Amino acid sequence: MKQHTVITSPYGPLTLVAENGVLCGLYMTDQRHRPAEETFGDRDDSPFGEAEEQLTAYFDGELKEFTLELRLNGTPFQRTVWDQLRRIPYGETRSYGQLAAALGNPAASRAVGLANGKNPVGIIVPCHRVVGADGSLTGYGGGLPRKQRLLDFERGTALF
Repeated sequence: MKQHTVITSPYGPLTLVAENGVLCGLYMTDQRHRPAEETFGDRDDSPFGEAEEQLTAYFDGELKEFTLELRLNGTPFQRTVWDQLRRIPYGETRSYGQLAAALGNPAASRAVGLANGKNPVGIIVPCHRVVGADGSLTGYGGGLPRKQRLLDFERGTALF
């Protein structure tokens, strides 16, 4: 059974989705690969207290690593990529190629990029920390301006 809520953030409204009480989705407005609203279940704020507390602490600059239980629904390869994303330290970036190499397949950077783009729990699983080989911003389901703002925020250079 799924439930959802919508919370405010410095990056616009965030829709949180839980399946059987476990967070399985965090979606921004106009996010690419955002599932249809009818798949989010009923509106119910009760399963999201800890997620909202940790997100608030993150946006306040007090939390650097999320400790939420997650249900990441995806292929085995996608889940492996998402696990690697969670290992990228706060305020740092990795390239798609570096992630592919960490997975033992340096030629898989394109597949890593596709899996990264399907991340169902953005911000908490920090897909915004992945950049091009030359450090340039590339693809982000929430849009490149949000990606830049998140990176600037984590680096302590945000202007908002």
